[in-house]
Amino acid sequence: MSTPKAFISYSWSSPDHEKWVIDLATQLRENGVDVILDKWDLKEGHDAVAFMEKMVTDPEVKKVVVVLDHVYVEKADGRKGGVGTETQIVSAEVYKKLDQNKFVGVISERNDHGQPFLPTYYKSRIYIDLSDRDSYAKNFEQLLRWIFDKPLHEKPDLGKAPEFLKDSAIHLGTQSRARRATDLIRNGMPGAPGALEEYFATFGDGIEQFRISKPDAGALSDDDIVASIDSFLPYRNEFIEVVSTLSRCWPFDATRNLQSFLERSAIYMFRPSTINQWTDTDFDNFKFVVHELFLYLIALLIRNERFSTVTELLNAGYYLGDVSENRRQPIESFEIFRPYLRSLENRNQRLQLRRLSLRADFLEKRSHSSGVSFKLLMQTDFILFLRSCVGALKGEMRQWWPETLVYAASRSYGPFEIFARAQSLSYFEKIKGMVGVGSVKELSEMIDALGSGHGARLHIPRWEFDSVNSAELSNLVNLGTKP
Repeated sequence: MSTPKAFISYSWSSPDHEKWVIDLATQLRENGVDVILDKWDLKEGHDAVAFMEKMVTDPEVKKVVVVLDHVYVEKADGRKGGVGTETQIVSAEVYKKLDQNKFVGVISERNDHGQPFLPTYYKSRIYIDLSDRDSYAKNFEQLLRWIFDKPLHEKPDLGKAPEFLKDSAIHLGTQSRARRATDLIRNGMPGAPGALEEYFATFGDGIEQFRISKPDAGALSDDDIVASIDSFLPYRNEFIEVVSTLSRCWPFDATRNLQSFLERSAIYMFRPSTINQWTDTDFDNFKFVVHELFLYLIALLIRNERFSTVTELLNAGYYLGDVSENRRQPIESFEIFRPYLRSLENRNQRLQLRRLSLRADFLEKRSHSSGVSFKLLMQTDFILFLRSCVGALKGEMRQWWPETLVYAASRSYGPFEIFARAQSLSYFEKIKGMVGVGSVKELSEMIDALGSGHGARLHIPRWEFDSVNSAELSNLVNLGTKP
């Protein structure tokens, strides 16, 4: 990193102000800035005006720091004294707009009304405020970042346009049905249950349109899978809006509607009877979006404290008929909604991305446009994981792998909100059914069993050297300790 040159322009307002400027210049030099200051660089016999003009116009001087106080503003606006001459030079450069990033005003004091002193030519420009001791350190860092051209918030790289914006984008015909359902649900109208069922039926049947046509030879590429997942985004967001309205208003018991929709969607994760040749990655786009829809569905119910509905959905069996992987038992537990995705593992290796979980990365990035915080998804993933552990100990189900918790495994994360609130025993009583336990003691015993591994039934989620701290995320030591 090259050493930047910065010239400090200021008014000789008072000895105290001059000392303030020298201190600022000293701090900048201590932080690697080659500061040019008249006190150090303007010698006897030098032409002050020529010196100032050279500093302002010299292309080697990349930054000009203009220290603004009441005297500077008076002289600048009145064109008085040396600073008036210097201001004419500075303002001419400013209004040429040759390099907007060369000049910055630094506020050293404010008036009696708390307003900064700004000369006329600088009224519309952004400044850095060093007049307040409490914020001095933070804003001094801002000044350093400006001088070194290292802003705190970097503009991200430009990505490619989403798949759903292409002319060949799939249309499910659900938009009007989603709008009708949300309007009726929001207003508590009698037709709301039928409208919701119609939307879910159209949505569930329409998912078939996302089936990817295979080439004559070979398997689908991971690029095909990712493009299909990307194209699904508008319908995922539409689904979120409908379920968010439903879970917030809840004008009728829609638990059976939700269960039926999940069953209708889950069948796409498996080979249909009409397909005789396939590979285990052919349906990975369906597997990803169904998993994502399930996560958001449970997360939105939890956000709106529909705990009893979540409990019912997690306790329910899902009838998948003869498409189930487990042909001996067509009724599956909720764990079926988190299938393994080989295609994303292949992509991670093929592109040498070296990500701990590309699937978690996709979920995190896609959450930005959802209106649902990623932390809420992580909390939901954790609840599903705990509930599956309870079931696994009883031999009822396999463990749910909480993909998103890779983002909580490498640091001290603290408890999720719902468990922090469960410090209240009355609140714990509300949520315990979702986890599948009857008491804090039972949850503690399950987490202890998780820590011991309990044979082959339970596994602590682990990514290389990082693992999930279930006791910490569940606020175990504080659960139920208050009324």
